[in-house]
Amino acid sequence: MDPVKKGSHRAFIALGSNMGDRVEMIEKACLEMDRANIKVKRTSSLFETAPMYILNQDPFMNGVCEVETTMEPLELLDAIQSIEIELGRKKLIDKGPRSIDLDILLYDDQVFSHERLNVPHMLMLERDFVLRPLCQLIPHEKPPGHTTTYLSHFNSLPPPSPVPITTTPISPTFPPFHSTLPTRPTHIMAILNLTPDSFSDGGLHSPTDFSALTTTVQQFIASGATIIDIGGESTRPGSVPVGEEEELRRVIPAIKHIRTSIPEATNIAISIDTYRARVAEEACKAGADIINDVSAGLLDPEMLPTIARTGKSVILMHMRGTPDTMTKLADYPNGVIEDVGTELTDRIAAAEEAGIRRWRIILDPGLGFAKNQPEDLTILRDLQQLRTGVEGLEYLPWLMGPSRKRFVGSITGVTKASERTWGTAATVTASVVGGADIVRVHDVKEMWQVARVADAIYRVE
Repeated sequence: MDPVKKGSHRAFIALGSNMGDRVEMIEKACLEMDRANIKVKRTSSLFETAPMYILNQDPFMNGVCEVETTMEPLELLDAIQSIEIELGRKKLIDKGPRSIDLDILLYDDQVFSHERLNVPHMLMLERDFVLRPLCQLIPHEKPPGHTTTYLSHFNSLPPPSPVPITTTPISPTFPPFHSTLPTRPTHIMAILNLTPDSFSDGGLHSPTDFSALTTTVQQFIASGATIIDIGGESTRPGSVPVGEEEELRRVIPAIKHIRTSIPEATNIAISIDTYRARVAEEACKAGADIINDVSAGLLDPEMLPTIARTGKSVILMHMRGTPDTMTKLADYPNGVIEDVGTELTDRIAAAEEAGIRRWRIILDPGLGFAKNQPEDLTILRDLQQLRTGVEGLEYLPWLMGPSRKRFVGSITGVTKASERTWGTAATVTASVVGGADIVRVHDVKEMWQVARVADAIYRVE
């Protein structure tokens, strides 16, 4: 954890809303805090939780953020209450419905008592909807005056019913991911490579033939795709970069066409597969909802700050080096699960430092990227351990991209990538078993069927 700057204070603020667009309201509150010299350093995931105390009201969206400020406690209270008022909060009933609720939980390690404010918050240790997100941020710290950690306090609470559900927003027209909901469906992400040299479908889709593009997208949607991932540069092993202008020329017109000329795509999410900040920003302006960066911000220093400015959700994929060098960087001395988990945790920290909210992050272990066949198979076999057994990665959605990969061909002896459908089907099933929220595939119709049956078998209460 970064040290607090001299003259600054570290505080933790609970975030809540159960009226209107709850996520939008919480995100607006975070932006207003940043503008008010209350720097949001990190956030938890967002959890949809049942109301407490007054039960006859809608579910809440709850989270916690860590902030840095020069304000004293009462000054901070005044500032966040002003933000609540500015965002339209009207307190009609104590603990009742509210459009936005900002509560100071902790302020440094101080114990502060005033008729307007008590810190630590007097009820925080009895509230699952506070401790659960707080434990994402400081699980091993101890409340002032206590000898046990926040995580110990959280684990001592009775199990809530219903269990809070994580929420990862995508767009106003696309349902959020609920990565902790046992019955959630697996989303199918269709691969649309507008490249001449991708390993499996290079040259198949033209960036300038809008008639063919329309037909392809319509077929993807009819076959079950809910997300379309558009790429303008191959990142296969050994590929050569095409340059920013060429990548823009390939992807931006296609995104605009899908958004403006294909009615069937109205409720489909568009993902832009790029590691370049400018391409990501222009794609979002054109209508993309998700930024899918194979380098998790490592190949362009402007990428993470750009994503933060757009406010879009991001897929952070694990990779080492570049597409040209990554095959030589597949050594995992602590095992691929532990090392990939550690390196993804570092990328999450970098994303948060740039201003990306945790509830906007999706993870991808990067099958085939700086990994050989044994590592790929271990990830498929032990995805559940990576999702839930690595501290700092809990509660986040995961994407898996096993489609037609080299290891599938190596195992089956199928040398032509486009003929690796059956082998890919096995990897999609393994991904569902491991808890993936999204599978990125070429063969949409076939993999939709595989995922639906796998969901019916494994995605149960």
